[in-house]
Amino acid sequence: MIKKGVVSAAILLIAVSMNAQVVSEWRGLGRTGVYTNETNLLKVWPQNGPELLWYVDSIPKGYASVAVAYSKVFVTGIVNDKDVLMAYDMEGQKLWETPYGRAWNGSYEHSRCTPTVENNRIFLSSGLGDVACLNAENGSIIWEVKAVDIYEGAAGKYGYAESLLLVDDKVFFTPAGEKTTMVALNKNTGETLWESKSLNDNASYASPLIIEAKGKKMILNLTEHFLFSLNPENGELMWQFDFGEYAGGKSKRNNQTNTPLFFNNEIFLTSGYDHKSVMLSLAEDGNDVKVKWVDTILDVHYGGVVQIDGYIYGTNWLHNRMGNWACIKWDTGKVMYSEEWHNKGSIIAADSMLYCYEEKLGTMGIAPINPEKFEIVSSFKLPYGDSPFWAHPVIKNGKLFLRSSTALMVYNIKRL
Repeated sequence: MIKKGVVSAAILLIAVSMNAQVVSEWRGLGRTGVYTNETNLLKVWPQNGPELLWYVDSIPKGYASVAVAYSKVFVTGIVNDKDVLMAYDMEGQKLWETPYGRAWNGSYEHSRCTPTVENNRIFLSSGLGDVACLNAENGSIIWEVKAVDIYEGAAGKYGYAESLLLVDDKVFFTPAGEKTTMVALNKNTGETLWESKSLNDNASYASPLIIEAKGKKMILNLTEHFLFSLNPENGELMWQFDFGEYAGGKSKRNNQTNTPLFFNNEIFLTSGYDHKSVMLSLAEDGNDVKVKWVDTILDVHYGGVVQIDGYIYGTNWLHNRMGNWACIKWDTGKVMYSEEWHNKGSIIAADSMLYCYEEKLGTMGIAPINPEKFEIVSSFKLPYGDSPFWAHPVIKNGKLFLRSSTALMVYNIKRL
């Protein structure tokens, strides 16, 4: 006899599949860091910051951003040797907590995957390369795959940090290594749909992006040394670019953490440690790229970049604990400014403002979007949690979600 709950779950799964829609992902929908659907936000904050709606000051350690969907906040952390996903309601009450994969156990042992939410399902990777799909209502595991074992993955020095990408019926993960580079799994079952060609490289810490250009859909992601483009339908390698050749400074590091920026058939890549940034132009047939210009100012450590009206904003790397806030022109790489403010950090944008979250002290600030000048008009220091403050801010329905290593705070930034 089939249990009623099993039938209901099956019907729900079919319904979700038929009406699939990503509702929350890394750096906002489209992964650009620009929250275009958030409007009528405060342009100036009170001295101590906007209204704090609620906080939790004792979450397991993590670097990952939160996901917000279905009146819930989803956040990852590490408990013992497992990555766990926690769900909170909109008043800060914990609803459930589920271990979903093996945690990274080397240097910087915090969780780092931002959940991707599609309808009633949550997709995650763990620090040691497990991939899982959970039910968003109750946290139960729908399927789980030890992807790094199956595909013989080669993690970077600090494990895996990929926030999973969903397109149609597929979820994508980048194990890297000698066997393959990226794989596509059936998002309903976790079964393998395809494995791409191997680039014989280690995994990076970046998360992939889906673009449509030159009449083609492409998945872009980075390994330790290469930017690559794949056909999402079959995993065919369309082209690869050796970004590692542009490593700079004494260390020549290739710690890729930043999702590529795509605009006007061009792709911007940036990495910290004096790594040169590169602007690439797609060939007319979409099957190759060429270098348009190279920049030495905006080498972003981990905090992402945003493109707004033909300008790129972010922070550069002076050393591991310091960097400036900078703006360069998309078309030419011309430096518009490079200004000091506390420290480097992560950046997003919404409603004509830059949201700047520095990593050292946990200072959150806003500045008008202006390529001619960087001017913080309001700022405050987070009252809870420990450094580092590496999780990127999230805005949803007029609320600002900020995560420190061990705390989560939610602020009201909507104008009355």
